[in-house]
Amino acid sequence: MPADPLTDHVVVTGLREALPVTPAATTSRALVDNDAVRIVMFTFDTGERLTEHTASMPAVLTLIEGAMDLALGEEVHALEPGDCAYLPAHAPHSLEARSPSRLSLLLLRRA
Repeated sequence: MPADPLTDHVVVTGLREALPVTPAATTSRALVDNDAVRIVMFTFDTGERLTEHTASMPAVLTLIEGAMDLALGEEVHALEPGDCAYLPAHAPHSLEARSPSRLSLLLLRRA
């Protein structure tokens, strides 16, 4: 019987070791990908960035460690560990790491 994304749970452990910050790189790994959500962990070395883009669904970003700048149009927000942001679908945004960083992205497929 297939898993039900609204009632079955997923636990992912050991991410610090499995997805370390790589020098001069941005890396990512999908942790959960089902009909309800997609959860992706990103790592960024200092100075690494995601250029302006949009997502087709609402997103929640949470900075786990490090320091990053989140640009929403002309507004730039300095993120520190524990900070989070909600972005509606199709909101242009970009990210740049001010130090080695780890960021969680939650894409909401169901409202």
